[in-house]
Amino acid sequence: MSAAPATGSAGAAPMSHRQILEALSGLLLVLFVAMLSSTVVSTALPQIIGALDGSQTQYTWVVTATLLTATASTPIWGKLADLFDKKTMVQVAIVIFAVGSVISGFAQNAEQLIAARAFQGIGVGGLQALVQVVIAAMIPPRERGRYNGYLGAVMAVATVGGPLLGGLIVDTSWLGWRWCFFIGVPVAVLALFVLQATLKVRSVRRPGVKIDYLGATLIAAGVSVLLIWVSFVDDSFAWVSWQSGAMVGGSLALLGLAVFVESRAAEPVVPLEVVRRRTTALAILASLAVGMAMFGGAVFLGQYFQIGRGYTPTEAGLLTIPMMAGVLGASIVSGRLITRTGRVKPYIVAGAVTLVVGFALLGMIDHETSLVLVGGAMLLVGVGVGMSMQNLVLAVQNTVPLRDIGSASATIAFFRSLGGTIGVSVLGAVLARDVRDRITEGLAAAGYPSTGGGSGSGSLNLTALPEGVQHIVRAAYGDSTGHIFLISAGIGVVGVIAALLLRPITLRSSLDLAEVEAEVKTGV
Repeated sequence: MSAAPATGSAGAAPMSHRQILEALSGLLLVLFVAMLSSTVVSTALPQIIGALDGSQTQYTWVVTATLLTATASTPIWGKLADLFDKKTMVQVAIVIFAVGSVISGFAQNAEQLIAARAFQGIGVGGLQALVQVVIAAMIPPRERGRYNGYLGAVMAVATVGGPLLGGLIVDTSWLGWRWCFFIGVPVAVLALFVLQATLKVRSVRRPGVKIDYLGATLIAAGVSVLLIWVSFVDDSFAWVSWQSGAMVGGSLALLGLAVFVESRAAEPVVPLEVVRRRTTALAILASLAVGMAMFGGAVFLGQYFQIGRGYTPTEAGLLTIPMMAGVLGASIVSGRLITRTGRVKPYIVAGAVTLVVGFALLGMIDHETSLVLVGGAMLLVGVGVGMSMQNLVLAVQNTVPLRDIGSASATIAFFRSLGGTIGVSVLGAVLARDVRDRITEGLAAAGYPSTGGGSGSGSLNLTALPEGVQHIVRAAYGDSTGHIFLISAGIGVVGVIAALLLRPITLRSSLDLAEVEAEVKTGV
């Protein structure tokens, strides 16, 4: 296999396979710590929210807050990477992530934890975008499939090891749940030093360019208002009410204003000329669907196993291994095949279809479903994610010149995170209301008073409930979770349609092409 060029600068010396692996070592550590921040909490979150006496709505927002700030900051990080030193930007993101982790670990209630996780999400957004940006600046698209296998392996280790580690931490009395946040700090510090020693990427700074902070603020505000409405509608106020009208109307107005600002900004955070390209537009639509299905569905698996089935956090971590094994195997195999053939669309389509099938099977589960069926469905979901998520980024990176790699990569990451944010919020709200209704019916049938117990805002601290009530609550969560997976499958169908409409492309073997840049300039 031929060596890949080291940078996008003309005349830059090529990097050998060994040099690329050395440079990747720090980036893989960065990716590992970013993935670990969410996966280590996934199985521990029921215990964390229970210990803080939090509610189902707060459970959802601990995840949503991180995704929301990561989503809002991702395009800004991508633009900063196009303007300033990429290595420095990665290191700044690591520092923000580490500080957010420490603050999260010291949270005294659910509200403080949500705020700390929101701050941590700013760093996570940087890490998610910048790792892809730096890799794109070093390795041509076709060669990149070869190295995507390493990315997939790191993602699999983080996603498999994270839930297990989180379960072990909360099940170990002398550690406690706070170490789920502290554990990533030493890894982040190690990544800082490794990056300083190994990463050497030339960056060209363009003078006189400003970041479109107004556009990013409007986008974040518009999405935030919409998600707040989703979380509280039909609970704190009715669907048809002045509160709903004000929040939905305000959200649409903010997002419309954001589009207006972006269309006139000299350096928009979401470049509309890139978004309008067919490949990018379809990849964005597919990424939205994949993000909504993947984040929105998978985030509740730990809750299903622990609250719905009664397993310990460690056991819940072990039970998620099939999904992570699917991510690992599919990402490595598809990455190798893409490098060999130069074709990416067949793997995106196959991944999107497999994701839908997996979620459709998970949609049939209840609190007594065989774990063999659950594990098989999770394996399919993992395979779908492994074949589609990274390859959608790769397809877009292949269609833009090197100077737009940062913005294009961050745009895809932005919409994937946006889809995940919306998915977690919407599916969490659906789950909370379905659980509330089931608990109310179960308590009434068993002769228990239903005051507070069935509320979507009721506490998830099951140990404080009588044994009979615990059984009703577990059955409600176990049976309701299948419904949100069916919704995830429906959302995933949109991703399949978008993937099918992608043009067949052959990945280029060079880091940049003059004809690609000319195509972008003419708006073709």
